[in-house]
Amino acid sequence: MVTDEIWKLPAIVSRFLSYRAAIPLAQEQIGIMMSILKVRSRPVEKFLDLGCGDGILGAAILGTYPNSRGVLADFSEPMLEEAREQLKEYAGQLAFENLDYGDPAWVNRMQAEDPFDAIVSGYSIHHQPDARKRPIYEEIFSLLKPGGWFINIEHIAASSQLAVDLFNQHIIDGRYAIEKANGGGRTRQEISDVFMNRPDREANILLPVETQCSWLNEIGYEEVDCYFRVYELAVFGGRRPE
Repeated sequence: MVTDEIWKLPAIVSRFLSYRAAIPLAQEQIGIMMSILKVRSRPVEKFLDLGCGDGILGAAILGTYPNSRGVLADFSEPMLEEAREQLKEYAGQLAFENLDYGDPAWVNRMQAEDPFDAIVSGYSIHHQPDARKRPIYEEIFSLLKPGGWFINIEHIAASSQLAVDLFNQHIIDGRYAIEKANGGGRTRQEISDVFMNRPDREANILLPVETQCSWLNEIGYEEVDCYFRVYELAVFGGRRPE
């Protein structure tokens, strides 16, 4: 199976969602995304959540801008089903698109919906081959309104082995805590073995955040920065000039 196809399997999706609480400072990362969007002088009227998963980023935007309209795009139908369920109270304001943005043709489908005040993505673009990542950032830029923001909450390449080890330790400890809280009987070592040998691990194609921010600057984004970083996680992005 192609490694990124693993995310179309309901069992993998369910496991990821059940363990998301183990992600270091996950709520804070979303909070930083929202803080960036709030610097806009106008409310977010239309947004795109690219690789939306269960729609958690879209939910955060709708919670602050309840009149906004959004497009939630993912190539995993199980993920889109979760997003539809989680955001059913906003169903009339949302479009759900099953698409693979690894194919450059995705941008043609989104041109019927653009321009967007905000395009966000969470733990998704790193699954794309390195040669595809920069073109995706260019395509995102083309879909933004002047003054619109792209914000990526992302899994990145760490600068040291210690950061990798600390990240793995944090995730394993978090998953072990969830196991105990749910009355499970697996040991920490068993949790560690499962995590370190997980079938989706090879789908992670990580790049330094510095490289990706450099690309954003070259493409023409402004206010480009890494606004948060811990271990192998970062919140970075930039704005299309007015």
